[in-house]
Amino acid sequence: MDERAGEAQLGYLPPEATTFIGRRDELADAAELLTGTRLLTLTGAGGSGKTRLALRLAAERAEFPDGVWCVQLSGLQDPDLLAHAIAERLQLADQTSRPQLDVVTEFLADKRLLLILDTCEHLVDACALLAEVLLRAAPGLRILATSRQRLNIVGEQVFLVPPLSVPDPDAPDYDPMAAASHDAVRLFADRAAEAEPAFRLDARNEAAVVRLCRRLDGLPLAIELAAGWVSTLSVEQLSERLDDRFQLLAGGTRAELPRHETMRTTIGWSHELCSPLERLLWTRLSVFPAEFDLEAAERVCGDEQLPPGKISWLLSALVGKSILMSQESPAGLRFRQLDTLREYGRSWLVRLGAEEVRQQTRHRDHYLRLAQDFDAGWRGPEQLSWLLRLQSELPNIRAAMDFSLSAPGQTHAALDLSGRLVFLWLAYAATEGRLHLDRALQTPGDATPERARALWARSWVAVVLNDPDGTADFAARGRAVAERIDDPEAAGYALFLQGVHHAFYGDAEASVDLVQRAADLHGRRGDRVIGLPFALSVLSTAFLRLDRPGDAIGMLEVARSMCEVSGEEWARSYVDFYQVNAELAIGDHAAAARFALTSLRAKIRMRDILGQCLAIDALAGATVAAGDAARAAQLLGIARQLADSAGLGYAGLAMIRSKAEPRARELLGDAAFRAAVAEGRNRSHAEALAYALGDG
Repeated sequence: MDERAGEAQLGYLPPEATTFIGRRDELADAAELLTGTRLLTLTGAGGSGKTRLALRLAAERAEFPDGVWCVQLSGLQDPDLLAHAIAERLQLADQTSRPQLDVVTEFLADKRLLLILDTCEHLVDACALLAEVLLRAAPGLRILATSRQRLNIVGEQVFLVPPLSVPDPDAPDYDPMAAASHDAVRLFADRAAEAEPAFRLDARNEAAVVRLCRRLDGLPLAIELAAGWVSTLSVEQLSERLDDRFQLLAGGTRAELPRHETMRTTIGWSHELCSPLERLLWTRLSVFPAEFDLEAAERVCGDEQLPPGKISWLLSALVGKSILMSQESPAGLRFRQLDTLREYGRSWLVRLGAEEVRQQTRHRDHYLRLAQDFDAGWRGPEQLSWLLRLQSELPNIRAAMDFSLSAPGQTHAALDLSGRLVFLWLAYAATEGRLHLDRALQTPGDATPERARALWARSWVAVVLNDPDGTADFAARGRAVAERIDDPEAAGYALFLQGVHHAFYGDAEASVDLVQRAADLHGRRGDRVIGLPFALSVLSTAFLRLDRPGDAIGMLEVARSMCEVSGEEWARSYVDFYQVNAELAIGDHAAAARFALTSLRAKIRMRDILGQCLAIDALAGATVAAGDAARAAQLLGIARQLADSAGLGYAGLAMIRSKAEPRARELLGDAAFRAAVAEGRNRSHAEALAYALGDG
């Protein structure tokens, strides 16, 4: 169930970082419930093992031909982004003007699929509403949720995740030889061996392990935390210290504590055993809502009190104590905290008062710097690396945006952050970008470079989302601000976007004037790497509308040479796409096909589904113009299927389709045309791309 670039996958489950222990009876009981219901919620206290049980239960299901998909919600704080998070996990392109809930609902309507919503409690109302909508619209859908409280909707079945089995030494039938067969003891032994490879469960320590597991109520997270200390303390010492801590909380007696108190007490005890610097880092790391890397930890958490040079080994120490988890990813080594441990660290941060705001500000500032670096890095040959990195940082970016919009006097940062990420929104997440930009632009403020940039960014997002009115409105507002503050780059982009609006929806002569002025600004004082090539590309479209194909090709050749100098690929792929129209206008079908294929290859590398659809449609136009109507019809079917599978819808996606489709139908006849389109639609993503590229 790995995610692979360029090929739609039948599911996603996060990899298991540690061995799954036991739970045979719970798996059987939960599986029986899941077979008989469409919504099963696993409930229980924090640290009870809900997520691990859900993932293992899902991994063993084979009756879902459209896959098992896990959406991890712990890092998501904004309920308005819930449908976005699900669409992102389902690999639906965020490049459509439709509400993301509609996109998800339509995609799931005919699927037989298991959707895991992991960690719903902080979004319980939004999750309940979404589950009702999806289950009503998609009869083949089942939902497996994990939450500290039930969703409380009709048809929900609830499974309370019990603690792990623990032997009772006081029971008449207690068999010391069978103690190691109990799940809690097995879990402790496994995790203790990870922390201290020399550890072995044997007759000398077995009683202490049993006593410890019973004291921890069989709670998996509590057991893992305790096991993480065996390299420092013996099992007997661990058991004695925990006994002392629990007796203190229980007023000097051995009374049982509620399980949530057992968990919190164990976390507090583990916290006290950490060194002062480990405790401080644990507290400061709580501002990260999800995964983070070493660089982020150093910049957000490091200072004179916590030297950045020590953070690397402190992170390793916290991983060894099961406070953090680490995992290799395409973006490098990443760290994360389980929700219960993050909440404990955050409670200490809140107690420190001003320290919480300071850490949130440092977190926001780090991701604002990252956005600024992304903006600069996008103008070069490392675009794909930057795109993958920023995709992995979306939970942190969302948290940074939320803080900037909610904290007094920080709205300028929200404008800067949302505007600096314009190329992330355009290449990957236009609908989410619209949300962030709209919120930032709704804040009051003066005319500033940040506001000017956010306005033209919002206009460009409207182009991707096929919103002509939004394109024109935000471009005009952005131009007014840019000219008022004499910002040539922002003015160049605003003029370019006004020209885009006229090129596609208005007056071609007006478009030529606007885009030529934009090109002049970018050439003299603006953005020569992205802004100028795009201006020249749109100018070519206006020239084509004015029946000037030679001028159009000249503009595109200049734009392409600029992209080649910088090593930039994203704008170059659009230059090649626009050139298909120009070559068709002069009757060079072979050249048109070459440019369509070059654009398609780039779009595949960039994982741009919308771009792939456009390029395949362009290829279909070149193919039917060359007389191969059957292949063109298959390509048209492939493009439509890619759009449907990514939730894009299809109206208005391609300029060339309006000519290619009727011509292919005329050459083939209606029945043969429909059959060829259906053949294209029935290809898998991998087969479709191979066919389009001429490899299948």
